[in-house]
Amino acid sequence: MAELTGYLAPEGFLPELQQELGSAVIECHGRLVLALGPARPVAWVANVWHDPVHIPIQSIGDAAKKLRAVQRNWALYSSAHHRRAALIADKLPKVSAKPLVFSAPAPAAPLGSWTLIAPDRMLAAAACSSPFPNGEVPFIEDRTAPSRAYLKLWELFTLLGERPQPSELCIDLGASPGGWSWVLQRLGARVISVDKAALDSNLASRTGIEYRRESAFALDPRTIGPIDWLFSDVVCYPKRLLTLVQRWLTAGTVRRFVCTVKFQGATDFDAMQAFAAIPGSRLLHLHHNKHELTWVRLVPPI
Repeated sequence: MAELTGYLAPEGFLPELQQELGSAVIECHGRLVLALGPARPVAWVANVWHDPVHIPIQSIGDAAKKLRAVQRNWALYSSAHHRRAALIADKLPKVSAKPLVFSAPAPAAPLGSWTLIAPDRMLAAAACSSPFPNGEVPFIEDRTAPSRAYLKLWELFTLLGERPQPSELCIDLGASPGGWSWVLQRLGARVISVDKAALDSNLASRTGIEYRRESAFALDPRTIGPIDWLFSDVVCYPKRLLTLVQRWLTAGTVRRFVCTVKFQGATDFDAMQAFAAIPGSRLLHLHHNKHELTWVRLVPPI
């Protein structure tokens, strides 16, 4: 039998995922796309199901028994037959989906995913890319943050298991009102916050933050010097952000990049490919992203 991989699209972005997968797609169950071949590095995906299998079932109890025979922890993606699927889920061990306190690690226990595609048939994958049910990363929110954009960094750092360390130097381009600078300063990093608009008044005077009231696009990297992390959540067209990133790459002064690629109108797949082609980089859709992707480059190529 041909190798299959399941890809769960983020809510609202099934067409983007289908376009990335192209002719490899063989069937869809709600937002779950089955495609031929091993897992590939697509961006518009919330969770990847490795080697999904069809499991015939005779009853609700039989379904739960067959899943438990494989492993303990399962997350339901309900795509059809919702009542019957919920009854099966009720017979499985509970998986904690409590919101995380930021700095807590991602769950380490294996978490499989399953869906009921017919009253007598399940589709299940014991191994998935995300340790969170359906790739949804919840947090106990901090209402003191200047904006909810901070959740994107919390999620990214939790998934990567890597974050700025105390005393490392970060630059936050397009920082206003300061959600990302707020996260970085609380981690103990030194932050240069750049924006023509002002930072939140409770943030601008904090120790460790240097605010520069200027355009992120006019800033000359040579005037800054070596940077441990460059962050950008600036609102602009993807190709303008790409030009900005390429200027900093050419300068060779940044060790790690984290940028939000924001799409205004239709998704710009050409720009996506240009970002993905930068050596050592990765594009991903976070649970807290909207019509945007996060571009990350942590390890410069040797």
